Amino acid sequence: MLVVDDEEELAEAVARGLRRDGYAVDVAHDGKEALSKILVNGYDLLCLDVTMPGMDGLELCRRVRSETLDVQPRILMLTARDALEDRVAGLDEGADDYLVKPFAFPELTARVRSLLRRDTPATSSLLTVGDVSLDDARHDARRGDRRLDLTAKEFALLRYFMNHPGEVLSQETLLEHVWDENADPFTNTVRVTVGTLRRKLMAGGEASVIETVIGRGYRLVDQALVVDGPTEDR
Repeated sequence: MLVVDDEEELAEAVARGLRRDGYAVDVAHDGKEALSKILVNGYDLLCLDVTMPGMDGLELCRRVRSETLDVQPRILMLTARDALEDRVAGLDEGADDYLVKPFAFPELTARVRSLLRRDTPATSSLLTVGDVSLDDARHDARRGDRRLDLTAKEFALLRYFMNHPGEVLSQETLLEHVWDENADPFTNTVRVTVGTLRRKLMAGGEASVIETVIGRGYRLVDQALVVDGPTEDR
């Protein structure tokens, strides 16, 4: 996701908090910088400040909605303007939600989770695929009754898989949506992280639920795969 705010300390604080929850977060400090990043990166969510010099959040929102993007991001307005007409203006320009500053960080993360669920079948913070469950609000992942001890990045990767069950996800897609813009596209970090996540999912002796589709990427299946011999980390 992309956090856009000309208050650099606030933007970095929001980004740090969201990264601790496992989200891949980029930061921009004005509308023009943000638009240039949006046109290059496929963001799932934008957190936009309204009051910025040059291109403000309302204009940026309008520009984003007028662009032909592969995926239109969800837009959450973050602003000190709390008048009804300001909230209406933001929603009319294409924002999906509106949060008034100052805000409590748990409310921000709850709204982020809600917005990111809108394109998925999930209706709560609990995701379930087969015998794998993930509670985003409690940052808890399990295989059956067994709790998974996951790093923040492994948790984020599993969450993305579970939001796209059965879909073949390329390394490029995973790198774009689970890592931030500073990730090296030539690194093997996706392969390594998928491998460690797969091993943790199988640590109790269960079969694999992450399938490698050779030449295309990876897929989370809703029924455990029956595998002969060790699973290869590709």
